[in-house]
Amino acid sequence: MLSLEILIAFAIVFALAAFGLRYLQLYRMPLGFDAADVWSVTVKPGDNGNKRFEEALYDGLRRELSALPEVKNVGFVTYEPYSMSTMTSDMRRGGPEGSAGGGTVHTEMIEGDDGAAGVLGLELADGRWFSKLDNGAAQRPVVLNRRMAEAMFPGERAVGQQFIEADDRETPQAYRVVGVVGEYRGKGELAAPDNFMFTRLEPGKNYRDARTILLKLRPGTTRDFEQRLNARLKLVKNDWSYQITPLSNMRASMLKTQTVPLIIVGVIAAFMLLMVAFGLFGALWQNTTQRIPEIGLRRALGASASQVYRQIVAEQFMLSSTAIVLGLALLVQLPLTGVFGENLNWPVFAGAALLSMAAIYLLSLLCAVYPGWRASRLSPTEALHYE
Repeated sequence: MLSLEILIAFAIVFALAAFGLRYLQLYRMPLGFDAADVWSVTVKPGDNGNKRFEEALYDGLRRELSALPEVKNVGFVTYEPYSMSTMTSDMRRGGPEGSAGGGTVHTEMIEGDDGAAGVLGLELADGRWFSKLDNGAAQRPVVLNRRMAEAMFPGERAVGQQFIEADDRETPQAYRVVGVVGEYRGKGELAAPDNFMFTRLEPGKNYRDARTILLKLRPGTTRDFEQRLNARLKLVKNDWSYQITPLSNMRASMLKTQTVPLIIVGVIAAFMLLMVAFGLFGALWQNTTQRIPEIGLRRALGASASQVYRQIVAEQFMLSSTAIVLGLALLVQLPLTGVFGENLNWPVFAGAALLSMAAIYLLSLLCAVYPGWRASRLSPTEALHYE
């Protein structure tokens, strides 16, 4: 029963440690973009968005905003980083003529204009970003992140390659890779890395409009600028409304949302661990009480109080070690089978195992301290009286 309780405690601590270490691992990974001094402006048309945006409207907004001294760069995207919006699709290798090879690759995607890379500070690992060179291209130009490039073209250079959307249309949309960025995790520091692709915004030719404006501002720009920014936007479309938000605020909100599950799991795990600790302490107390005659006999035969104390603690550590070995034998199946994918990779498993072992040994020591001390304080006469 003691070993079972310890095994349960070990599993609880392991789950919490693995959860936390995976979050820490993700937090340390590169995002692939720079959100410092970047503001997002969400355009809300007065016609409920039924009318498509024309190229002249994008040009007008870009000119007006670029004229502000606080604005360094302007870009248009379908949705900003640190938002809950998502666009996904399945892609497969092949050209517009329909030839294909390999399976499908699932990816997230976003549409951006030629200025989006400058605003977000995207670094190209290969190729280039969108430009006027892509005007009139037969296939839509795209920029992939490295993960997507390796998934779609394993062992090959992605730039210059073509692929198509894996849908049921008679003439699927064709894409041509013009560049590759290292990383891109638009959902923030705690989001798992995923396949991602940028498609070029071409007003009137895309499936949707890019109704989010990203502004790279000069360092030190305060929120007082928001009022003048809104006034300048009203010069272009007075009947529209604009939601202006610094990406730093969106990042804080996203981190808060993403850490809520960890906090909830932590509270539940702490409560369960406390219950296990109480049960373990009670079982050790009872076990020590039942062994008073044995302890008295050992004392009568010359065992010192410290030897009795070490015996109680050592026995508890042996029980803990047995439970830990059994727990590890069961838990190691998770990364071996890949049931949790990259969320429980080997570094996370190893770190969680070490933390769990340390926590269980500490818990065992704390639970054994008082029963062991009580046993060591028994005099031989008092202990043998039970006989």
